[in-house]
Amino acid sequence: MGDEPRQPVRRLAREMALRAAYVMEFQRCSAAEALHDPLVNDQSKPPAYAFRLLEYSEQHREYLDDLIRSKVEKWEFHRIAMIDRLILRLALVELLFFDDVPPKVTINEAIEVAKRYSTAQSGKFVNGILDAVYSDVIQGRIHQNA
Repeated sequence: MGDEPRQPVRRLAREMALRAAYVMEFQRCSAAEALHDPLVNDQSKPPAYAFRLLEYSEQHREYLDDLIRSKVEKWEFHRIAMIDRLILRLALVELLFFDDVPPKVTINEAIEVAKRYSTAQSGKFVNGILDAVYSDVIQGRIHQNA
Protein backbone atom coordinates (compact mmCIF):
# COMPACT_ATOMS: atom_id res chain seq x y z
CA MET A 1 0.00 0.00 0.00
CA GLY A 2 2.94 2.31 0.54
CA ASP A 3 3.47 2.70 -3.23
CA GLU A 4 -0.11 3.57 -4.10
CA PRO A 5 0.12 7.36 -3.69
CA ARG A 6 3.37 7.45 -5.71
CA GLN A 7 2.16 5.27 -8.59
CA PRO A 8 -0.03 7.90 -10.33
CA VAL A 9 2.74 10.47 -9.91
CA ARG A 10 5.33 8.07 -11.32
CA ARG A 11 3.06 7.09 -14.20
CA LEU A 12 2.75 10.75 -15.15
CA ALA A 13 6.52 11.17 -14.82
CA ARG A 14 7.12 8.10 -17.02
CA GLU A 15 4.76 9.42 -19.67
CA MET A 16 6.37 12.85 -19.53
CA ALA A 17 9.82 11.25 -19.80
CA LEU A 18 8.64 9.34 -22.88
CA ARG A 19 7.35 12.51 -24.54
CA ALA A 20 10.58 14.30 -23.64
CA ALA A 21 12.71 11.42 -24.98
CA TYR A 22 10.78 11.70 -28.23
CA VAL A 23 11.51 15.42 -28.41
CA MET A 24 15.19 14.74 -27.60
CA GLU A 25 15.39 12.28 -30.53
CA PHE A 26 14.26 14.89 -33.03
CA GLN A 27 15.61 18.12 -31.61
CA ARG A 28 18.89 16.75 -30.23
CA CYS A 29 18.34 18.76 -27.08
CA SER A 30 19.02 18.11 -23.42
CA ALA A 31 16.62 16.43 -21.02
CA ALA A 32 16.04 19.75 -19.25
CA GLU A 33 15.17 21.49 -22.52
CA ALA A 34 12.86 18.68 -23.61
CA LEU A 35 11.07 18.60 -20.25
CA HIS A 36 10.24 22.28 -20.65
CA ASP A 37 9.01 21.92 -24.23
CA PRO A 38 5.34 22.99 -24.33
CA LEU A 39 4.44 19.77 -26.16
CA VAL A 40 5.86 17.78 -23.25
CA ASN A 41 4.98 19.77 -20.18
CA ASP A 42 2.50 22.49 -19.41
CA GLN A 43 3.62 22.76 -15.79
CA SER A 44 6.32 25.02 -14.50
CA LYS A 45 8.45 22.33 -12.87
CA PRO A 46 8.76 18.83 -14.36
CA PRO A 47 8.86 15.89 -11.96
CA ALA A 48 12.36 15.01 -10.76
CA TYR A 49 11.61 11.37 -11.55
CA ALA A 50 11.13 12.17 -15.26
CA PHE A 51 14.45 14.00 -15.35
CA ARG A 52 16.15 11.12 -13.54
CA LEU A 53 14.79 8.59 -16.07
CA LEU A 54 15.98 10.69 -18.99
CA GLU A 55 19.38 11.35 -17.48
CA TYR A 56 20.11 7.66 -16.94
CA SER A 57 18.65 6.78 -20.33
CA GLU A 58 21.04 9.15 -22.08
CA GLN A 59 24.04 8.20 -19.93
CA HIS A 60 23.57 4.49 -20.61
CA ARG A 61 21.98 4.67 -24.06
CA GLU A 62 24.54 2.48 -25.83
CA TYR A 63 24.37 -0.20 -23.13
CA LEU A 64 20.55 -0.14 -23.10
CA ASP A 65 20.38 -0.37 -26.88
CA ASP A 66 22.82 -3.30 -26.85
CA LEU A 67 20.56 -5.08 -24.36
CA ILE A 68 17.53 -4.49 -26.56
CA ARG A 69 19.46 -5.71 -29.63
CA SER A 70 20.42 -8.88 -27.78
CA LYS A 71 16.75 -9.70 -27.16
CA VAL A 72 15.20 -8.96 -30.55
CA GLU A 73 15.68 -12.09 -32.56
CA LYS A 74 14.79 -11.95 -36.23
CA TRP A 75 14.32 -8.18 -36.09
CA GLU A 76 16.72 -5.38 -36.91
CA PHE A 77 17.13 -2.78 -34.18
CA HIS A 78 16.49 0.18 -36.48
CA ARG A 79 13.16 -1.37 -37.49
CA ILE A 80 11.79 -1.29 -33.95
CA ALA A 81 9.26 1.53 -33.65
CA MET A 82 10.92 4.57 -32.10
CA ILE A 83 8.29 4.83 -29.37
CA ASP A 84 8.87 1.19 -28.43
CA ARG A 85 12.65 1.75 -28.29
CA LEU A 86 12.15 4.78 -26.04
CA ILE A 87 9.74 2.92 -23.76
CA LEU A 88 12.21 0.03 -23.51
CA ARG A 89 15.14 2.32 -22.70
CA LEU A 90 13.23 4.07 -19.93
CA ALA A 91 11.91 0.80 -18.49
CA LEU A 92 15.38 -0.77 -18.59
CA VAL A 93 16.70 2.22 -16.65
CA GLU A 94 14.17 1.49 -13.91
CA LEU A 95 14.80 -2.24 -14.05
CA LEU A 96 18.59 -2.00 -13.89
CA PHE A 97 19.41 1.22 -12.07
CA PHE A 98 16.48 2.12 -9.79
CA ASP A 99 16.19 -0.30 -6.92
CA ASP A 100 13.25 1.58 -5.40
CA VAL A 101 10.87 0.27 -8.09
CA PRO A 102 9.88 -3.41 -7.99
CA PRO A 103 10.71 -5.07 -11.35
CA LYS A 104 7.15 -6.30 -11.87
CA VAL A 105 5.87 -2.72 -11.44
CA THR A 106 8.40 -1.48 -14.00
CA ILE A 107 7.37 -4.12 -16.51
CA ASN A 108 3.64 -3.59 -15.99
CA GLU A 109 3.98 0.18 -16.25
CA ALA A 110 6.00 -0.12 -19.47
CA ILE A 111 3.32 -2.40 -20.95
CA GLU A 112 0.58 0.08 -20.06
CA VAL A 113 2.53 3.02 -21.49
CA ALA A 114 3.22 1.03 -24.67
CA LYS A 115 -0.47 0.21 -25.05
CA ARG A 116 -1.34 3.87 -24.65
CA TYR A 117 1.35 5.47 -26.83
CA SER A 118 2.23 2.84 -29.44
CA THR A 119 0.59 0.06 -31.45
CA ALA A 120 -1.75 -2.70 -30.35
CA GLN A 121 1.13 -5.20 -30.48
CA SER A 122 3.58 -3.01 -28.56
CA GLY A 123 2.48 -4.13 -25.11
CA LYS A 124 3.34 -7.75 -25.92
CA PHE A 125 6.60 -6.76 -27.61
CA VAL A 126 7.73 -4.60 -24.67
CA ASN A 127 6.69 -7.32 -22.23
CA GLY A 128 8.72 -9.93 -24.10
CA ILE A 129 11.90 -7.86 -24.15
CA LEU A 130 11.65 -6.76 -20.53
CA ASP A 131 10.81 -10.27 -19.31
CA ALA A 132 13.86 -11.63 -21.16
CA VAL A 133 16.14 -8.99 -19.62
CA TYR A 134 14.67 -9.52 -16.16
CA SER A 135 15.17 -13.26 -16.53
CA ASP A 136 18.85 -12.57 -17.24
CA VAL A 137 19.00 -10.36 -14.14
CA ILE A 138 17.50 -13.12 -11.99
CA GLN A 139 19.96 -15.64 -13.42
CA GLY A 140 22.92 -13.33 -12.82
CA ARG A 141 23.78 -12.80 -16.48
CA ILE A 142 22.95 -9.08 -16.22
CA HIS A 143 23.65 -7.07 -13.08
CA GLN A 144 21.35 -4.46 -11.66
CA ASN A 145 22.84 -1.03 -10.94
CA ALA A 146 25.32 -1.78 -13.72
